[in-house]
Amino acid sequence: MKLRFLPLLCLTVGAASAYAQDAEAPLIADTVFVTIPGSDRSADELIGNATSIDREELLENLEASLGNTLDRQPGVSTTFFGQGASRPVLRGLGAERVQVLTNGIGVIDASAASPDHQVSADGIDATKIEILRGPAALAYGGQAIGGVVNVIDGLIAEELPAEPFSADLFSAYNSVNEGTELAGKAQFVNGPFVFSLSASQRDFGDYEIPGGSESTALIAAEEAEGEVHEEEEGGEGVLENSFVDTQTFSAGLSWVGDTSFFGVSVRQQTSEYGLPGHGHEEHEDEDHDEEEHHEEEESPFIDLEQTRVEIRGGTELGEAGLTSVRGSLVFVDYEHAEFEAPGEAGTVYETDGFEARLEAGTAFGELNGAIGLQILDKELIAFGEEAFITPTTTESVAAFLYQTREWDNGFGIEFGSRLERVELDNTVNGEAGFDLVSGSFGAHRHFEGGWFFGAQASYSERAPNESELFANGPHLATEQYEIGSRFLDKEKGLDLEGTARWSNDTLSVGANLFATEFTDFIYLAPDGRELDELPVFLVTQEDASFIGGEIYGEAVIDGPLSAEWTFDASVDFVEAELDGGGNVPFIPPVTLNAGASAEWGAWEIGGDVTFAGDQDDPGAG
Repeated sequence: MKLRFLPLLCLTVGAASAYAQDAEAPLIADTVFVTIPGSDRSADELIGNATSIDREELLENLEASLGNTLDRQPGVSTTFFGQGASRPVLRGLGAERVQVLTNGIGVIDASAASPDHQVSADGIDATKIEILRGPAALAYGGQAIGGVVNVIDGLIAEELPAEPFSADLFSAYNSVNEGTELAGKAQFVNGPFVFSLSASQRDFGDYEIPGGSESTALIAAEEAEGEVHEEEEGGEGVLENSFVDTQTFSAGLSWVGDTSFFGVSVRQQTSEYGLPGHGHEEHEDEDHDEEEHHEEEESPFIDLEQTRVEIRGGTELGEAGLTSVRGSLVFVDYEHAEFEAPGEAGTVYETDGFEARLEAGTAFGELNGAIGLQILDKELIAFGEEAFITPTTTESVAAFLYQTREWDNGFGIEFGSRLERVELDNTVNGEAGFDLVSGSFGAHRHFEGGWFFGAQASYSERAPNESELFANGPHLATEQYEIGSRFLDKEKGLDLEGTARWSNDTLSVGANLFATEFTDFIYLAPDGRELDELPVFLVTQEDASFIGGEIYGEAVIDGPLSAEWTFDASVDFVEAELDGGGNVPFIPPVTLNAGASAEWGAWEIGGDVTFAGDQDDPGAG
């Protein structure tokens, strides 16, 4: 059970007029997506399944990790790697195939290297989150082959707020883990200057579960090997070592003119979270006495810190030719230590680097869109007894183009392309370089009566990441000995998608169906050996086929009890097979989400249900 107070405090000068305007607004609004390059585009014009989640909806669905917060969205799942580290999965693709951004720039952390690494972006201090797929997503690189998740924090104002001061405060209590959450945001305006502050704190204990935490499959495997199974102490009814404790502090200062803006923001996040499952316990030093061994196996956890500095500015130039210029530059200093016991860091990961993006809006005749450049330079260093990857520097330079055209009869097209050079330099294995080309084209048509139909095709190429190329060692979070291959080829995907939607003033329904053919799909496969008492998994490549879709709908009506009622439901499914036989691992099952809520002014009550089907095709290993 989660008790939420959102917002407890909402102070806005001139609030009365704002509420009067809201009362006249349509029940289903046309959301504008800022993640898409170029001029503003609304949800009504997009072919792909794009989702925009505002702050109110974020707080209603807030969880301890980004993946779990977004888990109810159509086509979105999560790695479910505990409370602290779950990462979003889009249409069965995750980690290195889903680009997680903050304000349009990569998070630059170590989350893609391992499922137990936390994403350094969170919904608790976000103003909104956008989820994007299709032609516009490819403007962010080959790592967006699955899609883009953009967390927008609002620290740098691009327009002057309507009111000189605003603030909100959010708090919640969770009975399942005796957890508390608290977040506050404030914004001050003085002439052309806007000062933004944000702070949040989350303190979750180990969460309750029905029964024991160890699966029947694990118990059977232990008994088959002749081991005597002993249930963990305190394991009944609680998932041991599943705690989360995070804090974030952020500030931003902006100058906003009539046609230009410039701002700087700083965000610092610290997080400490447990790693449930005690995956490290079988690999402790045998010389430790029994008491020390038991203490260490009870408490593996990660202590994380990231400082992110962002500089962003832009100006409007006119209505033809180059219409605008925007630039962003982000510096990140990230470090996390993995502890077997308090005071004993077994492995440390460090990521330092910067990313820059320059984007120019364009309007040539009836074509509107953007062209741009993007540069990334980062270094991943891991050292300690469980470092399964050696230090690697990644550099990339890319140019992208995205254009759209709309006709008066409701027909429209959109297309994009991206050229990119990626170079990885490993201190042990040397260099690997990749030239990448991606492109997409889509067309859609609006019809009278609220109907929309669209189709798109996209081709994308992705370079292998550091772990896929250079991993060689025990990866205890997944209890595997991972061996990468520096001879991997780039991964290529051809995607076809169709969209149908219908809406009126109170009801909207839609469906997206997609098929993706991968050439040289990269994945981990067991090879039957063991090293360091762990099964060996090799990074390999094989062609693969994905097929799936999402069906979703929402209704907003004035109903019983004089309340405004909202009903929503969605179902999503993905099937993925390797061309040589077998299934792609870690594909989410068919999932149904449904919810209903009733609102009376400032009061709201509601409930949600999630049903996940059996996954009978988990993949080898």
